[in-house]
Amino acid sequence: MASCTFFGHHDCPEHIRPKLRETIIDLILNENVDMFYLGNHGRFDSMVRSILRELQTAYPQIGYAVVLAYMPGKPAEGEDYSDTMLPEGIERVPKRFAISWRNNWMLDHSEYVVAYVTHSWGGAAQFVEKAEKCGRKVIYI
Repeated sequence: MASCTFFGHHDCPEHIRPKLRETIIDLILNENVDMFYLGNHGRFDSMVRSILRELQTAYPQIGYAVVLAYMPGKPAEGEDYSDTMLPEGIERVPKRFAISWRNNWMLDHSEYVVAYVTHSWGGAAQFVEKAEKCGRKVIYI
């Protein structure tokens, strides 16, 4: 089986949702991806999380984890951390480096990357470029 991670800009338009969903389904059915790792910063990550929650009903063999960069504080009313994880070792990372460390962890644990990038600067673009250099299969939305 295989795993996939996601890198996308903090803001992304809602109109990419159908293409994103279709891409995830294709990975499940045609590439045997059964584990997905995602972050929790911005609309792209939120959209991915929502789609994976929906798809888990239709494809119970898949799993996903929202990989946190920091230890969560006290949850807000109704907030659910049941689909989150803290990667081992992140507790020793200074907070200003935690997101990059987490992104490297996700990249190290994935064969596929789904990317939504529209410009060449910022963390999403940086990690998509790194994914390509590391030989990961990058799928652009």
